[in-house]
Amino acid sequence: MNIQSSELFNIIGKNIKYYRKRYDLEKGKMTQERLAELADVSIALIGNLESEKINQGLSVFTLWKISKVLEIPIENLFQGIDDSSQSLQA
Repeated sequence: MNIQSSELFNIIGKNIKYYRKRYDLEKGKMTQERLAELADVSIALIGNLESEKINQGLSVFTLWKISKVLEIPIENLFQGIDDSSQSLQA
């Protein structure tokens, strides 16, 4: 399976949104603003990541901070990618 960088960003963004909403239901309110504050990133970054119209790159460190705030393993942010046969194309 070949995956474009835009598809990867889309998958990560959808997963961030999913886990943020799930956090809402299970543990309490987690807005984009609150996630940004707790992860020490900009609100615009979280909004861009969750948007399907914007391809927002980010660092592994930022992904790690977001996963810690959402209390999930970082690999959950990559769900939906076929790890066994993928090759990433820029």
